[in-house]
Amino acid sequence: MPKSIHVAVGVIVAPNVQQQTQYFLTKRLEHTHQGGKWEFPGGKVETGESVAQALARELKEEVGIEVLVCVPLITIDHIYHHENGGDKKVCLEVYVVEHYIGEPSAQEGQGQGWFLLDELQTLDFPAANQAIIEKLLILNT
Repeated sequence: MPKSIHVAVGVIVAPNVQQQTQYFLTKRLEHTHQGGKWEFPGGKVETGESVAQALARELKEEVGIEVLVCVPLITIDHIYHHENGGDKKVCLEVYVVEHYIGEPSAQEGQGQGWFLLDELQTLDFPAANQAIIEKLLILNT
């Protein structure tokens, strides 16, 4: 079994939305694992970092925001099976980020956008992200 990659993920919520909640997503660069798919931004938790520290660092690097508060949403363990072997195991610790400074903007040349919950169900995500969308649907019904 491959070593698990520990990842901090942020579900960034648009501030002051009057009607329906919007979520900020980035689109993975084509040459990366799961390239061309939409995702909730985040990244690897480094040795000696808490998940909250990693999330703050990654969101500052990836989308240019300063996280003020993050609230745990869900933890997901997922294995990506590849036809040629080389399976990849991930542990996603997902946090809701509603309080932050700055306007999220993709800093690494990737696609970006704000999406309504209904729209999330129509986008192409890595398989591990489906549980995040399902959790958001449950919380918003």
